[in-house]
Amino acid sequence: MTSFRSFIALFSLASGSVLATCLIFELFCRIVLDDGMHYHLEMWKYATSLKEFADDSAIGHQHVPGSQARLMGVDVKINANGLRDAPFDASAKSLRILMLGDSVTFGWGVPHSETVAERLEQDLKKRLNMPVDVINAGVGNYNTSMEVAWFFEQGMAYKPDVIVLNVFVNDAEMTPEYSPVSMWDRFLYSRVILFGAIDTVARTLFGDLEWDAYYQGLYEDSAPGWLAMQAAFGQLANFCRDNGIPLVLVDYPELRELDPYPFSGVSVKLDDMAQAQGVKYVSLLPAVQAEDPMTLWVSQPDPHPNARAAKLMSDYFEPRLTELMNINAITAP
Repeated sequence: MTSFRSFIALFSLASGSVLATCLIFELFCRIVLDDGMHYHLEMWKYATSLKEFADDSAIGHQHVPGSQARLMGVDVKINANGLRDAPFDASAKSLRILMLGDSVTFGWGVPHSETVAERLEQDLKKRLNMPVDVINAGVGNYNTSMEVAWFFEQGMAYKPDVIVLNVFVNDAEMTPEYSPVSMWDRFLYSRVILFGAIDTVARTLFGDLEWDAYYQGLYEDSAPGWLAMQAAFGQLANFCRDNGIPLVLVDYPELRELDPYPFSGVSVKLDDMAQAQGVKYVSLLPAVQAEDPMTLWVSQPDPHPNARAAKLMSDYFEPRLTELMNINAITAP
C-alpha cells in the first residue's frame, strides 16, 4: 500500500512538473518569441484567424468574410466577399482586372495600400483617367489549381475585363488534403514553435531536399502538381478565349537568389505553357534582378516580397499590362 502511495505521489509530482514546464514554455512563446514578426507564428495566426475550410475540396480553404488581424506587422482586413480588398460594388461601372494568386498576390507582410494590386489600381486610374478596380483575389497557400477552381466557383461573378494569373514557383505543388483542426493546433503557440524546430532539424539531419532542388522538382515533366497546373491553366485559358477576356500569366521571382536566377528553366516552362494557349506571359524578374535580394524581403527569414519589391514589380508590370492587353481598346465605347 505504501509503495502504491509512493508511486502515486511520484507520478503526480512528475505530471505536475511536466505540466508546469509546458505552461512555462507556452508563456515563453507567447510573451518572448511572439514579437509580431515570427514567420511561423504569423502564418499560423493567419491560418487560424482568417481562414476556413471551403466546401469545395478543389479550393481547399478560403478567407473568412469580414475577418481581420494584425499579421507580420501590418493590419489585414478581409471584405465581405472573402478578399483582401476594399468592399466591391458590383453595380459600379469600371475596368475590372481580377488578380488570381497566392500569398504574394495577397500581399503578405505588406500594407494594403502598397500591394501590387492596389498600386496597379491607382496607377491605372491615373493613366486611363477612369474608374478601375484591380480585384485582389490572392489567398495564402493557394496553388494555380486552387486559384482556377476558386475563379470558376466565385471569381466569375466579378465579370472581369482582364484576368491576371499570378504565379510563384511553388504553385505547382499538389492541392493538400485538409483535416479538422484540433484544439491544440488552434490555440498552442508552443506547438507551432516546437514543430517548426523539429522540421528544421529533420531537414538538416536527414538530408531533405534544399528549397531550390525542391522547387525544381515540382516542374519535372511527370510531376503530378505540374500536370495539374497545366490542366487548370488550360481550363482558364479556354474560358477566357471563349468569352473574349484577355488573360496574362505573370511570373513572380523567388527572391532568395536573383543573379544568376536558379529558376530560369521553370520560367521557360511557364512561358511555353502560356504560348501553347496563346496567353501573354510576363516575367517580373527584370524588375528586381539588379537589387540586393535581402532588401526585398518582408523579414530576413521571410523572403516574401516587401513593399519596396511590390513597388518595383508594379512599376514594371503596369505599362506592360496596358500595352499587352490593349486596355484602351477594351475600355472604348
